[in-house]
Amino acid sequence: MEIIDLFNILHNAVEAQNNGKKISQKDMSKKLGIPMRTYQDWRLGNTKPQASIAVIKMLGYLEDDEILRVVRKINKLGDN
Repeated sequence: MEIIDLFNILHNAVEAQNNGKKISQKDMSKKLGIPMRTYQDWRLGNTKPQASIAVIKMLGYLEDDEILRVVRKINKLGDN
């Protein structure tokens, strides 16, 4: 899997959770707390943050309920 695939799948999944309403790259970058250009480069495959693939692979080793627990814990840490 390439970085471009990863970010496009995730972006589309977030849009689907939002009742199919499109989310701009600018809005998504704000949600993530990163510059829009960085997010745009990730989605275009211009830059490849190596940790992203490792994180997804690690989540893939977990059972579904554990993935949810870990992701929710990460989100709570991000809110602090």
